Amino acid sequence: MGQAKKVVLYGLAVFVLYTIITSPDRAADLVQVGFEGISSAAQGVGAFMSALVN
Repeated sequence: MGQAKKVVLYGLAVFVLYTIITSPDRAADLVQVGFEGISSAAQGVGAFMSALVN
């Protein structure tokens, strides 16, 4: 099982590097979308917690 995990992580790293090298603009857009999603999720959790407290 450990060997399979290592192979998958290696493949993912190669894919990410390939994407960044071949299309840096698209990769930057994907990172921005990811961070916006994380930010939205954090704001949602904050609003939920605030509603629980009130």
